Amino acid sequence: MTDAPSVQVRRTCAAQRAAWVIERYAPCAVSDAAAVFARHAVGAGAPQSPARAKALLFAASRLAAFGESVGLQLRAEVLLHPAVIERFIACATQGFSPASVRTIRTNLRALARARQAHPQPVPVSLPRERAKAPYSPTEIDGYLRLAAAQSTEAKRLRCQALICLGAGAGLVAGELRQIRGADVAWRCGGVLVAVRAPSPPRARIVPVLARFQEPLAEAADFAGERLIVGGRDPGRRNVTDALCRALSGDPSLPRLVAGRLRSTWLSEAARMIGLGAFMAAAGVSCSQRLGDIASCLPALGEAEMVALLGGSS
Repeated sequence: MTDAPSVQVRRTCAAQRAAWVIERYAPCAVSDAAAVFARHAVGAGAPQSPARAKALLFAASRLAAFGESVGLQLRAEVLLHPAVIERFIACATQGFSPASVRTIRTNLRALARARQAHPQPVPVSLPRERAKAPYSPTEIDGYLRLAAAQSTEAKRLRCQALICLGAGAGLVAGELRQIRGADVAWRCGGVLVAVRAPSPPRARIVPVLARFQEPLAEAADFAGERLIVGGRDPGRRNVTDALCRALSGDPSLPRLVAGRLRSTWLSEAARMIGLGAFMAAAGVSCSQRLGDIASCLPALGEAEMVALLGGSS
């Protein structure tokens, strides 16, 4: 068990070392006046570790050097104003990496908050939404059997289309309501869905996974120019709710959720292109930069996308 007095002693010693670092700060890269400003500004912030003190001193001294170059007074109320910080970031950080620029701005904003008598509260960290769990192949088969057992042909085919568009093409609820039968077509050896949206990347052509091609094509032929999951107005938000309820009557199956259908498609598509092996080999656990990489790759044609994601019928 940690000894509380010992922790307090270590914190006090770290704060004392930070104060010593601030007092002796005299860089060669900036003027004496800029160094004085940095010592005063950082000292007022009372950093609790030498490393934190050094980071704040570096940011404050570079801000002061910028202030000197544009004729600003080296006073905290002037240089630590949000507008001056943003101007400094935009005009005087070209030699730094993007990560360093973000760190410098964060540190300068921290110094500005430390000056305030009643600082604004720090934003609370919000939990990141996690991907919904995909359905298993057995569960998808169960939903298709429930769809086949509906009381009318129209309801059967609408339920069938809901499952195929979600688990077979990855469409979300807002997109499902927009699809008409004419938006589904056989082309390039597979079935493609034209997703309606105001602009790319949401407006797109999606190859349907092989096992869902035939049942989706059947539902599309029945719908023709009508909305494939039913309804008259694509803006209605509850059109798919009735279909989900109709497919949630089996107690042996989990409740049908459109988001989980999309996760099912995402999981299967990732398996087909070997995304898991790629991320493991690259040591990547988050996809934040994958979009930047993908934007540099040549666009695939419909036939290539069908072969990669949709298979052939």
